[in-house]
Formats: sequence, C-alpha cells, structure tokens
Amino acid sequence: MTAPRGPLAYRIQLQIKPAYQAGVDPATLRAAARAALKHQAAPTPSEVTLMIAGDRELHTLNRQFLGHDRPTDVLSFPASELHPATGRLYLGDIAISYPQAHASAARGGHPVQAELQLLIVHGVLHLLGHDHAQAAEKARMWTDQAAILKKLKAAITGPSGD
Repeated sequence: MTAPRGPLAYRIQLQIKPAYQAGVDPATLRAAARAALKHQAAPTPSEVTLMIAGDRELHTLNRQFLGHDRPTDVLSFPASELHPATGRLYLGDIAISYPQAHASAARGGHPVQAELQLLIVHGVLHLLGHDHAQAAEKARMWTDQAAILKKLKAAITGPSGD
C-alpha cells in the first residue's frame, strides 16, 4: 500500500472560536499547514490540529505548559502518536491567538491572513522538531519558514516578532 498523496496525505483539523471565524479563511490555514508538512517531508498519512482562539486561552496554555504568565501568539504541542480514531500519525496541536496575530499584522502593515500563515508554518516547524533557542537552529528554522511562505506566495516571509 502506498502513502496517500495530496490533501489526503495530511489531515488538518480546525478549531476556530466563533468570535474569530469571520476573520479567517479555513482553506488558507489548511494550505499553510500542508505546505509546511510537505516541505519538511512529514510522515504520511498524518494529522495536525489548528486552534484559533483568544488571548485568554493562549495565556492559560502558556502559563500551564510553559510557565509564562502572559498571552502569546502561537504555541505548539508535539504529539507523534497514532490517532486512535483515524490510525494516522498525530503530529500535535498548534494554538494561535487571533488578537495577537491581528496586532502583529497591524504593526507589520500586512493582512492578518499573512500573519496566520506565518504562525501556522512556524507552529508546524516546531511540531516537527525545529527550534530557535540557538543561533544555528534559528537560522535553519527561519530559512525553512521563509521558503515555505514564499512558496505559498504569502505577503510576508519572515517573523514579525518572536
């Protein structure tokens, strides 16, 4: 049996809080995640969950899991386990604060969709083991991130914060 190709190779689950549904395009979110997974040759079939929420949710998650008592723009929670219902490799969860993304986009002078693309790509790279704690790791991560965003024809290709 061969591995699925195209959209079937990577299943992207979306959880968008009602307050932010009008401000996001689900197809753009999924395309950003798939582009990052494909660029990094992530195992197939695999699955990722993207959550678009508010500052309160990201603040709680940031405090609970990282000990930082503040909201943040994006958090990644790697899993790398088989999803019991689908049998796919579950790579993990990415949580994004829509208000943080909106504020970064306004500061950077680009659309919020571009900021969401950046944050999703960044989050997927973290799920796949990238980090930016050391200069060499950061350079590699930023290079990969820029290449993925360029391929997506995103309005930005580099971090607007971080």
